[in-house]
Amino acid sequence: MKYQSRKKAILLLADGTIFHGKAVGKEGSAFGEVCFNTGMTGYQEIFTDPSYYGQLMVTTNAHIGNYGTNDEEVESDSVKIAGLIVKNFSYEYSRDLADSSLQEFLEKNNLLAISDVDTRALVSYIRDNGAMNAVISTEIDGIEKLKEQLAAVPNMNGLELASKVSTSEPYFVGDSNATYKISALDIGIKKNILRNLTKRDAYVKVFPYNATFAEMSEWGPDGYFLSNGPGDPEPLTEAIATAKDILANDLPLFGICLGHQVIALANGISTYKMHNGHRGINHPVKNLITGKGEITSQNHGFAIHREETEKHPEVEITHVHLNDHTVAGIKMKNKNCFSVQYHPEASPGPNDSVYLFDQFIENIKNAKITA
Repeated sequence: MKYQSRKKAILLLADGTIFHGKAVGKEGSAFGEVCFNTGMTGYQEIFTDPSYYGQLMVTTNAHIGNYGTNDEEVESDSVKIAGLIVKNFSYEYSRDLADSSLQEFLEKNNLLAISDVDTRALVSYIRDNGAMNAVISTEIDGIEKLKEQLAAVPNMNGLELASKVSTSEPYFVGDSNATYKISALDIGIKKNILRNLTKRDAYVKVFPYNATFAEMSEWGPDGYFLSNGPGDPEPLTEAIATAKDILANDLPLFGICLGHQVIALANGISTYKMHNGHRGINHPVKNLITGKGEITSQNHGFAIHREETEKHPEVEITHVHLNDHTVAGIKMKNKNCFSVQYHPEASPGPNDSVYLFDQFIENIKNAKITA
């Protein structure tokens, strides 16, 4: 292993707090909301997850990069995080399946990263003080200028980001001769969601974030899906209107993460920005229908109001996060619709909740029988 001579770098939080580190490769500055993920593996999937668009990612695992990167282990066509903050960055890797090092991956995607940060202290600070905007930079002599630039970065609360990551044109995924046809609204969709749908004998047409119900229904789908995605759900007026139309026609509907929040908003249930969100692959959820526990992958900074959900006459809470009792899943009592706040398609895992895709296909099958 050759010695790496690296430039000093800093993480500057919106409240003025500074953490020191070293640049991994690229020099410059990157701005975004700082958040942390507790996953021990899956860093490449995290970096390419559209739900993380515009965020500075802190990894709590002490070593990042030690198994390199693989061209197939991506959730979108490009890196979506704004920057990376780690404790120990591994320039070398030891996995036969790897195509390149993480350093090469970051350079290819023009991503700024800093290491040698006290991530335990940083995560503890975020947990106490909440997620906030920040900047990582090698321009350590221009603190006051960085503060001015950081002050101009928009807050995640009220920020619409789905349009930044959605497809611009509809496209198809899967076998055109499959049994089931599904229209998916891309408000930040992950590739593994599409893999899970197509391997269940579904042919999927993916639509832009602002597609109308008329556009999504024109090709005669059997079911509808609302994807995960970044940002605040409340500005997604087109997606909410589309969800209302799907519900009005009582068609099979499944939502994940941001899609779950859109379904709640379509039912008049409001959302709120969480103190620091849920991000990791070890979040415990209880299925209130079966009584069973699930270990889940989660990535969200917004949630739906539990009290409003409990009072809603047509909505039932199906899943609850066991750490803070936030709503993790709902279904409608009078419509063919359900949604979850977490990721049943999680890659590299866990896979406790993959049954939800089977449930969606079963709902579609039953709807076709009774049609």
